[in-house]
Parts: sequence; structure tokens; C-alpha cells
Amino acid sequence: MAVTFSDLHTESGLKSLDGFLSGKTYISGDQLTKDDIKVFAAVLEKPSGDLFPNASKWYHCVFSQLAASFPGKVVGVRIASQATPLEAAPVKEAKEEAPAGDDDDDLDLFGDETEEEKKAAEVRESAKASSKKKESGKSSVLLDVKPWDDETDMKKLEEAVRSIEMPGLLWGASKLALVGYGIKKLQIMMTIVDDLVSVDSLIEEYLTVEPANEYIQSCDIVAFNKI
Repeated sequence: MAVTFSDLHTESGLKSLDGFLSGKTYISGDQLTKDDIKVFAAVLEKPSGDLFPNASKWYHCVFSQLAASFPGKVVGVRIASQATPLEAAPVKEAKEEAPAGDDDDDLDLFGDETEEEKKAAEVRESAKASSKKKESGKSSVLLDVKPWDDETDMKKLEEAVRSIEMPGLLWGASKLALVGYGIKKLQIMMTIVDDLVSVDSLIEEYLTVEPANEYIQSCDIVAFNKI
């Protein structure tokens, strides 16, 4: 039976989802199902880890599985003109679940792989092995960077973020977004060379330690796309 939540664009709706996910990894238990995909598509962006820890953890797990199954197709980030550098939060392209019936056009993550699909996968893997391309892939990443409180100097916070330099890392467009209670967060894009930069290490070893942690309380990965 499908699980639904009303008005997930509001704090009350996310609070309801967070409470439901208490003690759970996914909506229907320990495995990703179409209920997760349907609810994921209705959530505009990753819930705050401070306000909705269960929903935030669930969102990250669903995002990771979908991104691995459909790289560059399930979740994307849309960049606007220079006048509005960062226009949109993650854009979800996962189809919502259709009403029960004989026809079902939802993403089928759990169907049996056909012989043709297996052969196509083998051909792709063989091509990759034979080409042995040395050029590493790149990814586009959207980060949420949160301050300690409403008195944090957000200009210095952004300066602390952009001061981090390493091979394969390029900072991009940014904007401030309201979190609540007068607190704003920094949303910032970055482009990375996958073999040179680990986003988790960047957060744990640079963004949330001295001296950056004077301004930065936490960081969340909102979107991660292969280029």
C-alpha cells in the first residue's frame, strides 16, 4: 500500500515525514521502494539535518541510490543567468507513482534485468576496459553551508569556503537562502575532478575544522551530478 504525506513543501509536512521515519532507513523498512521515490520527488530539497534529522538521512540515502542507478538523470541543478546565479534547488526528474492499475510507467528499479540489458552492460564495460581513458570524470556539486547562528558574518563565512583551494576544485555561483529564525545558509556550487577531490573529505577535513569552523557549523550535499 502506497504511503503519502501531504504538503511536503512546508515545515509541518516535513515534520510529519521526519516523525514517520524515526527508526527507519526507508519509508517501507530497510529497502528502497517506489514509496520512497514518490515522496522523494515531492520534497523540494534536502531537509535540514538540524530540524529534520530522520528525513535528512532518508533523503541522502534515496538520493545516493537513485544517482547511482541513473547518473545525471534523476537529480539535477539548474543554473540561471549571471543576474540570478543560482536560481533553483535540485530538480527531480523521477516520475511520480501512477494510480494502481495494469499500466505502470514508474521507474522500475527492481525489475529483472533482460538478456539484452545484460549484453549491453557487458559491451559498455568492455569498451571502458579497452579504451583505458586516463582523463578523469568531473562532477557538479551543490552544497548547503550552515552558520552557527544569526550573528555569524555570512560574508566571512563565504570567504572561508572560497579560501579552500586544491587541485581539481573550482568554486562557482552562490547565494544566501533563509533557513528560519533569522538564520541564513550559503548555497554554493562547485565543480570537482572526481579522482582528485572527495566531497566528504573536503567537508570533514577543511570546511568543518579550524579555521573555517569559526563560521561554519555544518555542510550538506544537496545535489551531486556527473558532468
